[in-house]
Amino acid sequence: MRQARRRCLWAASHPLNQEYHDHEWGVPVHDDRRLFEMLILEGAQAGLNWLTILKKRDGYRSAFDRFDPSIVARYRSAQIRRLMADASIVRNRLKIEAAIKNARAFLELQEEFGSADTYLWKFVGGRPKKNARKSMKEVPATTPESDAMSRELKARGFSFVGSTICYSFMQAVGMVNDHTANCFRYRECAKLT
Repeated sequence: MRQARRRCLWAASHPLNQEYHDHEWGVPVHDDRRLFEMLILEGAQAGLNWLTILKKRDGYRSAFDRFDPSIVARYRSAQIRRLMADASIVRNRLKIEAAIKNARAFLELQEEFGSADTYLWKFVGGRPKKNARKSMKEVPATTPESDAMSRELKARGFSFVGSTICYSFMQAVGMVNDHTANCFRYRECAKLT
């Protein structure tokens, strides 16, 4: 009988978590649109669990124009009303308004640095940090890098980018490898740059 793969414990709670864990979480992302998507989704998660967001991710992609920051940045009151009525996303006015505000700030990053990727990855020196944690209990909620990212993003006009959100973002887009050392994805993600 074939032995099941060892995964980070959080991935076992639901098939969507498992799929996300096995194929996305911890994989380095350098595409600006995907970085914008994850920044918005991590902010939407505040006060909720990630599974709630995963279940609504397709709804978010549709509602937020496939996370094109140049389109989202132009949203006004009519789009906010539309989003507040859209059950396929988390209908929280502050989070919706933050997504629009963040799209505008994201465009400014792209203008200033040539890409948001260049700016965001500087917080880890341009390469993923490879942690080797034995259990999820060892994974911090924040780090000095996420503190710095949060502070700078807030200074640049972003919202819903506290240090905990920033660290979750860093984990999601592979800036840090926080798969536990006994997880099959740890070694796979450790090889990615």
